Amino acid sequence: MSNKKISTRAEDYSQWYNDLVIRGNLADHSSVRGCMVIKPHGYAIWENMRDALDKMFKDTGHVNAYFPLFVPKSLFEAEEKNAEGFAKECAIVTHYRLKNDPNNKGKLIVDPEAKLEEELIVRPTSEAIIWNTYKNWIQSYRDLPLLINQWANVVRWEMRTRLFLRTAEFLWQEGHTAHSTAQEAIEETLKMVDVYETFVRDYMAMPVFKGVKPEHEKFAGAEDTYTIEAMTQDKQAIQAGTSHYLGQNFAKAFEVKFQNKEGAEEYVYATSWGVSTRLIGTLIMVHSDDEGLVLPPKLAPVQVVIIPLFSKDEAVNNILLDKAYELSKNLKAKNIKVKVDADDSKRPGFKFAEYELQGMPVRVVVGPRDLEQGKLEICRRDTKEKYLSDLSNIEEHIITLLDEIQTNLYNRALKFRDENTFEVNNYDALKDVILNKGGFAIADWDGNVATAEAIKTETKATIRCILEDIQDESRICVYSKEKAKHKVIYALNY
Repeated sequence: MSNKKISTRAEDYSQWYNDLVIRGNLADHSSVRGCMVIKPHGYAIWENMRDALDKMFKDTGHVNAYFPLFVPKSLFEAEEKNAEGFAKECAIVTHYRLKNDPNNKGKLIVDPEAKLEEELIVRPTSEAIIWNTYKNWIQSYRDLPLLINQWANVVRWEMRTRLFLRTAEFLWQEGHTAHSTAQEAIEETLKMVDVYETFVRDYMAMPVFKGVKPEHEKFAGAEDTYTIEAMTQDKQAIQAGTSHYLGQNFAKAFEVKFQNKEGAEEYVYATSWGVSTRLIGTLIMVHSDDEGLVLPPKLAPVQVVIIPLFSKDEAVNNILLDKAYELSKNLKAKNIKVKVDADDSKRPGFKFAEYELQGMPVRVVVGPRDLEQGKLEICRRDTKEKYLSDLSNIEEHIITLLDEIQTNLYNRALKFRDENTFEVNNYDALKDVILNKGGFAIADWDGNVATAEAIKTETKATIRCILEDIQDESRICVYSKEKAKHKVIYALNY
């Protein structure tokens, strides 16, 4: 670990974030421009997210499958809206072989004779390849609903990248389902955005606003896009997950039909939904502080780190280690993730700072004097509170403490969000929130794209989601003064 102090949020929020990702051992830059290497600590967080979500998907009737990384260009073009939406981000494979350069020994060049008959798109999303497959799997209403999820990587050739938040390649899950009726597909879409909301609340300890994207912000090829939007500590919005009702757009593009109970042929109705490793970046920006990462216990790779305070007395050290491993064994038996740091080459202060930086929720210090008194020192990462706990009930105390930390992180984030969310009824108040106070501005909108674009031009704020439709004839748009159609959230965003 470098001795260089991380930037503070107040000094430079962007640099603070970058420092935490690198020095918190989450990820590193790759030799491939715009791509990242996810380090073991960061990948373990993703595994915990993946495992929790995977269970939630399976509990709601979904199964996992895997589809190819490459999408023939003709399939990608078949769904015009989808192709148009991702055209500027596509990575394309044109050749399949290299050869030695006859003019420069030791160098390799593309073999011009190995040109593909059809160019391949490296998937930016998998609708095209999946729906072209589904047409062979679906013939009858008996084949529906088809509820499939894929854990995969995707490539979107971003020019301005940032670790976890926006990279050329990232990990995600993408659900793709087919249904016999529009109502069933809409219910699926809403069910999955609810799953995401539950996950970020219960595991990430993160409050979100849930709503539908306006027409001009929805996923290309979707009829409706539902979203959950979180607030970061610099008072900006970040999209934490989306669920799309696709109607029959992809079914018609790929001729995915089924025979209904009456024997008539119909196009299926579709959904897609996904979250990505962007959630790790979101987690950092919602909870962490100037000393390092702050991880919710339910997602922390290590929930409790136990550190013996070694001395020059080997006999005492053995007693400390025995107690540390005994506590570790007892906690692991209760499904707590524990690490005993038995490295005697590093000073305790260095270890404390390192584990604080990496966001370990609970630190237990096994010291000879405390142990003689039947106590151990406990430090909780969320509040940095230190105190002595009796050995007699320490396992139960730690289990309760982990639950308290999880709850406290949610309540703290909720309080911050609520204190920085403002309902405004005029444009000056909206601008004051966006340009001066920072935070979310909840306002009435007339539903016109021109209005949203004008506000974006003047403030850089976008509509994050529609919270509700407005039926009251007396309510007016904060910008145009025309009749309001929707109550929405305006915010700056990542």
